[in-house]
Amino acid sequence: MSDVPAILGDMARNNIGVRVLSAPPFAFPMQAADSETYVDNFNNALADVVAASDGALVGLGMVPIGDPDAAIAQMKKLASVPGIAGVAIPPLLGHDSLDRGPLRHVLATAAQLQLSVLVHPMQLPRPEWSDHYLANLIGNPVETATAVASLILGGVKDELPDLRICFVHGGGCSADLLGRWTHGWRSRPDVRRCSSRSPTEAFSELYFDTVTHDAGALRLLMKHAADDHIVCGSDYPFDMAESDPVGFAAAHGPGSASLTSAARAFLGL
Repeated sequence: MSDVPAILGDMARNNIGVRVLSAPPFAFPMQAADSETYVDNFNNALADVVAASDGALVGLGMVPIGDPDAAIAQMKKLASVPGIAGVAIPPLLGHDSLDRGPLRHVLATAAQLQLSVLVHPMQLPRPEWSDHYLANLIGNPVETATAVASLILGGVKDELPDLRICFVHGGGCSADLLGRWTHGWRSRPDVRRCSSRSPTEAFSELYFDTVTHDAGALRLLMKHAADDHIVCGSDYPFDMAESDPVGFAAAHGPGSASLTSAARAFLGL
């Protein structure tokens, strides 16, 4: 996670020209107390690593999520740093997701400052997921799908059309649930209360990575998402990472040229 020569060496072996670095989700600053110094230190270190990489690395910084004023100040600072393209955030904060509360505030600021947003799940513990690594295997996809649904059904993308936002792990289980969401949107006034477009239409405007671990799952994602909104993901350097990220994405995804173009568009490069 922090050995830059090892990162660059692995990139060369895996045919990766540019890698985007962000904090691992367990390092996200979830509490307001004393988070500003912590966030500053991380973002300054990230900026230094990116600046020394000769264009091989791009950064997504941290935000002090629980403090709106501090979040705005930090994001304004990040927007002026060369090589920093945006921020990485969790999909949930307490009982709120992306459609309300501090996370919604971060999205509005990111759109205003033209910063990209990467959403990575937190692997939140639940008693029924305590065994078999289910907090990750089931919990992570559910967290991400919750954030996608909240963004779409909450009308956030309608209100923030310029927002560039990407969901990792192929959007979790959101592609599998999209038909159900769309049916609910058409059938129930409470589902469509906050959104003007069907989930199927709004889904095509979001970015997703290719870390699905299954070619069929990636094909399903491609059926619903726009080809030019799918980027090559890796989940590096964790044990749940795709072992051959470029090979898998190029073989089963929209192709190398499209993946590269989508990444540039997402990052605003």
